[in-house]
Amino acid sequence: MVHYGHSNQLRQAKAMGDYLIVGVHTDVIYSHFPSLPPSTTLQYKMVRAIKWVDEIVEGAPYVTTLDTLDKYNSDFCVHGDDITLTVDGKDTYAEVKREGRYRECRRTQGVSTTDLVGRMLLMTKTHHSNIDNSDYQQHTDNFGKGPKGHSPWTGVSQFLQTSQKIIQFASGKEAQPGDTIIYVAGAFDLFHIGHVDFLETVYKQAERPYVIVGLHFDQEVNRYKGKNYPIMNIHERTLSVLACRYVSEVVIGAPYAVGKDLLDHFKVDLVCHGKTEVFPDRDTADPYAEPKKRGIFRTVDSGNGLTTDDIVQRIIKNRLLFEARNQKKEAKEIAVYEAMKSQAEGEQAGDSAQAAQ
Repeated sequence: MVHYGHSNQLRQAKAMGDYLIVGVHTDVIYSHFPSLPPSTTLQYKMVRAIKWVDEIVEGAPYVTTLDTLDKYNSDFCVHGDDITLTVDGKDTYAEVKREGRYRECRRTQGVSTTDLVGRMLLMTKTHHSNIDNSDYQQHTDNFGKGPKGHSPWTGVSQFLQTSQKIIQFASGKEAQPGDTIIYVAGAFDLFHIGHVDFLETVYKQAERPYVIVGLHFDQEVNRYKGKNYPIMNIHERTLSVLACRYVSEVVIGAPYAVGKDLLDHFKVDLVCHGKTEVFPDRDTADPYAEPKKRGIFRTVDSGNGLTTDDIVQRIIKNRLLFEARNQKKEAKEIAVYEAMKSQAEGEQAGDSAQAAQ
């Protein structure tokens, strides 16, 4: 899955240079690494939709070499401060690190595929806000803890939203005269390729689009979607949507009914909705009654019927595979981490002995 942690990594990488090329592994490559099954079919379009990406390499090799960097005229490569290993436990970036063509960015605390998978399997309404829940803790242990304890790279931690993070993700651009202001609203939970295709279709509705996405609060989403939705809380969904290149602005906690005040405040020219079901408001009213009355409502068809529920059902179906995947992955990481720690302690002891002499 592509989540806002990945987007934040790409944002940091772009800030280190001028032009960002992102290598995307294919399903074929992942099939050689059975411990790393993709959660959804990897979509190049998903990565292209992240606004900091200038170009992608389809079918990039799993191990990054100097030849790979030279082939794409890259000065250096960037990876997070976790470690990626081959099936035989070797660092996939060892070669470029030795040659000084490697940079590192900070991992985004509070989000991981491990965590999101656990949330999808935990059928409760409060999983995204009750991190201390005993059932949730059991899932974090199953999905992010091996027999020898936690790895510092694979695991679960709580996401804490900050104003600085929102500023980093936001475009900071206001609508200009001549722009067509388009408003869409929804949950946009587990931001996926279905959302991207919809927003791209919306973006193409005008020559100079300024797309505003209204995100509903968690309680509102749970009211009309039920089950354990939303999987991601309002703060996480905000960053996910802001990272999309087709989005100009996000309304955090938008009202469910698209009313007169909202339309007038943002000077909305067009309101769009996809082919998904429109649930009535609490008073059974049509939430799009006002834009329909003004003649500015439009139903758009992106041609992609993928839903968040489709992804969740796939995760549930492959539950045991994911549990085994994470425990095996974490066991290798712990072994490498312990070796690195021992090496560092040995070097420190050597330095202390030398200083004493």
